[in-house]
Amino acid sequence: MKRVAQVIAVRPEKLDEYRELHRAVPQPVLDRIRRSHISNYSIHLLGDRLFSYFEYHGDDLAADLALLAEDEATQRWWKLTAPCQVPVPEAAAPGEWWATAEQVFLME
Repeated sequence: MKRVAQVIAVRPEKLDEYRELHRAVPQPVLDRIRRSHISNYSIHLLGDRLFSYFEYHGDDLAADLALLAEDEATQRWWKLTAPCQVPVPEAAAPGEWWATAEQVFLME
């Protein structure tokens, strides 16, 4: 199992919209996330930063994320959520949206 933590900024004027969108995530989007071997997924807010965490239980995260990105329901969902978000300066890779955080501690 791989733990993934990511950060992105939220536009202050879109914060209420972002919260409202996540009160009713479409079931097909949730189903695709699960089929991509992702579980225990959560998003937290601190100031203007969103922090996400999920656990990946597959063998090829890049391939599963590609399948997620190709999914029509997910693409429609991202068209709603993307205008609410702004990549943080740490999102250094070309096209990187959510910046992946380094794990520095784990208590099991």
